[in-house]
Amino acid sequence: MDTTAHQAPGELVFRDAVESDAEALVALIESAYRGDSSRAGWTTEADLLEGRRTDPEGVLAVVTDPGSRLIAVERDGELIACCQLEHRGDAAYFGMFAVRPRAQGGGLGKVIIAEAERLARETWQVREMHMTVISVRDDLIAWYERRGYRRTGRMTPFPYGDERFGIPQRDDLRFELLLKEL
Repeated sequence: MDTTAHQAPGELVFRDAVESDAEALVALIESAYRGDSSRAGWTTEADLLEGRRTDPEGVLAVVTDPGSRLIAVERDGELIACCQLEHRGDAAYFGMFAVRPRAQGGGLGKVIIAEAERLARETWQVREMHMTVISVRDDLIAWYERRGYRRTGRMTPFPYGDERFGIPQRDDLRFELLLKEL
């Protein structure tokens, strides 16, 4: 992606993450979903899960996978958001989406997801975008529905006992597949 130096102040820069971004990306993702810092935004999972959301190894696995892209989004040189795109045949998977908590609620997420959809279509000529969302996250699912995603009712179990995904605070967590035709 082009990240030429001729951008206006406040303009968003989308670029492929590199290995040296791993620590900053982990900090961003953790801040958006876990712990007290995440409560400044509306995407927090702090009441559902404790522990970590990701780690440097998980981020590096996405960055170095030739079938994936981890998009870093910067404004004025500061990392403010990220998302993962993974090529899966006729579809792309959208994940690892995080916006700095204090930047949430101002329309940034809409811009990022639209750019991710454009990149997936242009890069892989896919026809659908897929994602999984914890099924009890009604507010988040409603946000995706307003962007054209639909619930499929297809559930996968939450990986209870695998602390790489967090420490559940409830026993009814599972993931629902959402999809959007591109």
